[in-house]
Amino acid sequence: MSSKKFVNEPDNLVSELLEGFALAHSSQIELTVGNLIVRAKEKPKDKVALVTLGGSGHEPALSGFVGDGMLDISVPGEVFAAPGPPRVIEAIRMANRDAGVLLVVLNHEGDVMSANVAMQIAKKEGLNVKHILTHEDIAAPSRRDPKDRRGMSGCLFVIKVAGAAAEKGCSLDECLEIAERMEKNMAALAVAVSGASHPATDQIIAQVPPGRMNVGMGQHGEAGQGEMDLESADDTAEIMLDMLLKDLDIKTGEKLLVMINGVGSTTLMEQYIILRAVNQLLEKKGVTLARSLVGEFLTVQEMGGFQMVIARMDDELLELWDAPCNCPALKM
Repeated sequence: MSSKKFVNEPDNLVSELLEGFALAHSSQIELTVGNLIVRAKEKPKDKVALVTLGGSGHEPALSGFVGDGMLDISVPGEVFAAPGPPRVIEAIRMANRDAGVLLVVLNHEGDVMSANVAMQIAKKEGLNVKHILTHEDIAAPSRRDPKDRRGMSGCLFVIKVAGAAAEKGCSLDECLEIAERMEKNMAALAVAVSGASHPATDQIIAQVPPGRMNVGMGQHGEAGQGEMDLESADDTAEIMLDMLLKDLDIKTGEKLLVMINGVGSTTLMEQYIILRAVNQLLEKKGVTLARSLVGEFLTVQEMGGFQMVIARMDDELLELWDAPCNCPALKM
């Protein structure tokens, strides 16, 4: 298969990506030795720092979430691969302060392994760090047993509210409680209409036949809940939203934050049409669309489809969501 991507040597993909990323967003972030993405202006040491890790190839996630009101450091791995524990502990050491560090980890095997090793080292060194695992993908088994549920673009919700709490001067325990509250009250589901290719190898990850869609496919092409005929925007929105509302047991009168996250090749036109359908469905159910977000925040190269993420919001979470932030992927 001939490549259809404008890349150079495969071994240099991530370093070149990060160099260009830092150039494009020099007022918000910097690239350090060791390929860590850090804030251009460091947060005061008396405020909790936020760190995350994850594979490249999902731009603007996760390094695009570094900036005022959001993350302090991102540890990018190779394409679709977690960074190793040495770089994760390096980031935690760099972020270390008396106020503490909150490590946000998406539930994928490599990320979890690296984070666990780094946390063990941090504990031995007496570093003040706690971590949260995001696993909001409802395509996996029951909410009562979430260990097999994947982390998806809902990590943005957790980072946003925890980052806002840190900026307010909340303690590490308070930031963790807020992050956990958001994580427990959010749910995500993806739909794919076409797969993506690995930019280094051109290998196709996940095949979806023409005229079909796969509800529940993971962001690395992991199996979903099965293929079905491609439906209209309204019907697809209803299929997905009903599953998400059931998972969170959303009741009449509740307030939701909803994000439609494009994963690569699905246009903004389609995403806005989906959000319109979601709002109409929620109105019929007596549920309030309190806040919404549409765009590409966590992509999978040129995969076609989107992730729908919802979160039950209370007054404090809404206040933290509305707080100012300024990072490459989001400005409020």
